[in-house]
Amino acid sequence: MTDAGKARQSGWKEQAPPARAWKGRAGRSKEALAAEQDRAAGGRSMRYVRVGEGSYALASVELKLLPRTRRIRAYLRWSEKGRSPARYLGSVEHDTRGANLAAGWDLAKGKGLVGTRPVPEDSWAVSDAVRSVMRANRGKDTKPELRLRSLIHAAGLRYRVSTRPLPELRRTADLVFTKVRVAVFVDGCFWHGCPEHFRPARKNAEFWTAKIAANQARDEETDRLLSEAGWRVVRVWEHEDPAEAARRVVEIVHTQA
Repeated sequence: MTDAGKARQSGWKEQAPPARAWKGRAGRSKEALAAEQDRAAGGRSMRYVRVGEGSYALASVELKLLPRTRRIRAYLRWSEKGRSPARYLGSVEHDTRGANLAAGWDLAKGKGLVGTRPVPEDSWAVSDAVRSVMRANRGKDTKPELRLRSLIHAAGLRYRVSTRPLPELRRTADLVFTKVRVAVFVDGCFWHGCPEHFRPARKNAEFWTAKIAANQARDEETDRLLSEAGWRVVRVWEHEDPAEAARRVVEIVHTQA
C-alpha cells in the first residue's frame, strides 16, 4: 500500500470512508452505470470474462464497504447461467468511486480475469470493438430523432412513432402522420451514405461499400413505393439542424392537410 493509502486507511480508522469513495449516486440509469464501468475499465471491450469454451460474459466491478474494518473491497461480478458469480479482487484505497473502480479493474486485469473477447470467425467486424459498436447502434430513438419529435410535438402536431405507413410493406418510418399520409425518416449519415459526411471505411471496404449501396437502394425503393401509394415522404439527415428540419416537416404536414 502506498504512503498516501496508509494515511487514508489510518484516517479511516477513526471514521468510515466518505460515500463518494465507494457508493454511486442513486437513481442512475443502466446506461449511465454501464458507461461508468466502461470508463473505469478503459473501454467496454476490456470488460469480458471467459465463462466457458468460446463463451464470454460482460463483467462489472462492485465496491463494498466493510464497516468493521473500514476498508473498501472490490469484487468482479458477471452473469452466468442465471447466476451472478463474484470474485474478490482486493482492497482499494482512493477517495473517489471512479478511481476505486479503475483500481478494481486494474486488479482484475492483473489477475488475468478480464480482457477482450475474440471476434467470432463468421463475423464481418474487423475487431471486437467494432462489433460492439455496431450491435449498440440504435435503430430508433436516436438523439436526432428524439429532438425532432420534441420540436414537432411542441408545434402542436401529433404522430405515430416507428410505424409502418403501409402495414403490408415492411418499411418502418420514424414519424408517421396517418391522416395526411406523411412519413418521416431520420437517416444516419453513415448508414445511409450522406453526401456531406459519409466516409468510406478503410477496413473491409468492399463489404461496407456494398452495404451502404444496398441501404441507399432500399431507401429509393421505399420512397417510390410510398409515393405510388399516395404518401409524402420526408427524409431528414441526422446532421441537419433540428429546428429547421422540424419547420420543414410541419409545413409539409399542414400542406397535406
